[in-house]
Amino acid sequence: MKAFSDLLHSLLYAPQRSVKQAYLVQFIKNTPDPDRGYVISALTGELSFKGIKASFIRQIVYQRCDPVLFDLSYDFVGDLAETTALIWPKENNKNIDIKASEVIIELQNLSRIDASNYLQKLLDQMPEPQRWALLKFFTGGLRVGVSARIARLAIAQTFEKDINEIEQVWPLIEPPYLELFNWLEGTGKQPEAGGRAVFRPMMLAHPLLESELPKLDFNAYQAEWKWDGIRVQLVSAKNGVHLFSRTGDDISKSFPELVKPLNWRGVIDGELLSGSPGKIGSFQKLQFRLNRKKASVAIQRESPVFIRVYDILFDGKNDVRKHSLKQRRKLLEERMKFELNMRYVDLSEILPEVSITNLQKWREQCRAGGLIEGVMLKDKASAYCAGRIKGKWFKWKRDPLTADLVVLYAQRGHGKRSSFFSDFTLGAWHFDIKENKNILLPVAKAYSGFSDNELKQLDKFVRENITQKFGPVREVEKTLVVEIAFDSVQRSNRHKSGIATRFPRFKAIRWDKPVKEANTVSDLIKLIDT
Repeated sequence: MKAFSDLLHSLLYAPQRSVKQAYLVQFIKNTPDPDRGYVISALTGELSFKGIKASFIRQIVYQRCDPVLFDLSYDFVGDLAETTALIWPKENNKNIDIKASEVIIELQNLSRIDASNYLQKLLDQMPEPQRWALLKFFTGGLRVGVSARIARLAIAQTFEKDINEIEQVWPLIEPPYLELFNWLEGTGKQPEAGGRAVFRPMMLAHPLLESELPKLDFNAYQAEWKWDGIRVQLVSAKNGVHLFSRTGDDISKSFPELVKPLNWRGVIDGELLSGSPGKIGSFQKLQFRLNRKKASVAIQRESPVFIRVYDILFDGKNDVRKHSLKQRRKLLEERMKFELNMRYVDLSEILPEVSITNLQKWREQCRAGGLIEGVMLKDKASAYCAGRIKGKWFKWKRDPLTADLVVLYAQRGHGKRSSFFSDFTLGAWHFDIKENKNILLPVAKAYSGFSDNELKQLDKFVRENITQKFGPVREVEKTLVVEIAFDSVQRSNRHKSGIATRFPRFKAIRWDKPVKEANTVSDLIKLIDT
């Protein structure tokens, strides 16, 4: 675990992405299998341990430390692994160097009680940095600025391979990626799907700036609506039909009506939407389905969903990703007429006559009904490549809604933010008939949109204005107004205010604005369907 611990600390304090990638390259070169594969999977969030969760770690530390002292320390530090590593009593500190693979293999054969004893023994023999790394290994949430993309780029650089080749095989492998490394080192074959339904890396769009519009050749692009749903990939293979999210998670069980057997084989790309092709529902209704691992017949009937398709990656065994978008679209239209002519699938509309005037008009129309996020521009000649390819696909999202809200509660963040109050609950005014006065009701939670300097100012405000403590949450004096931006407002039975804001983030801190001038719940309700 020492190599993993050293790597984590290096990545945590590395200022640039290129530096982080360089650290990963050195680690991959100098670390043997299967340890390097397990570490990479831990960094990218692809490694999980069913029985070892936060509650399991708490039970262990409560056996060795005073629970009240630990809870107070955790409240201050804000990170479970770091708190445990710091507070763990020093026993027979032998500074052992056990491999990550040895820990995984050992734990696979242990009961919950034996696993608890085993972990305690390891923690007793490790110095603080390795204790922290070990616990992070199990609990996840490393927050060291390494995405799956950076990890794959590091692997490509290590073995002097094209990143696209790594992207193609990534969905076909599992930790510790022995097939991958054997192929890269020339001792094994390139991993293949073998007829299985597997996720393929998606092509993504760059945000379009209005200043870039005059530079574009509109004859080279097709335009589509950017729908307010979630990106999905429908894969039909020998082992059945599967539905994958944008991150590659198999969400088939949540949407059984969409994965009925098909005679056609292939991969299509589209947007999962609430409702039906003739009547699209809100994102909130879709979210109701997303939060369920299984969907009963009654839920399927009450909250229907469908897929709006806009691209095809595989047609049978034919990989058509290298074909132009124009060719793929023609093929997709043919398949939609026959093989994919289903109740739960329809085809995304291509908007006519792309021009600056029309783009601006379409963008202004996006707020109608609150179901369209913006406009997509796609190069007709573009191949389907993983990631964001400059100049090929663009998204021009509608302008966000804004509101002035009052800071009600604050909580510490995680990772680098664990020492700062960075997660805020925000409220709007509402006239309470029973109390016969205006009260503040929570309508949003925001933890982004502010600079590092503003974060320090917000943290200082919280510490100086605490009125009550609720575990890790701090209630503050209702004296600070912030302007937030958000994508939409929706009805919600889960909140006392009756509404919920989607993707709220800080836009400005209104130090000068009186609290009484903050927006009301009624103001926000008026923004529903806009």
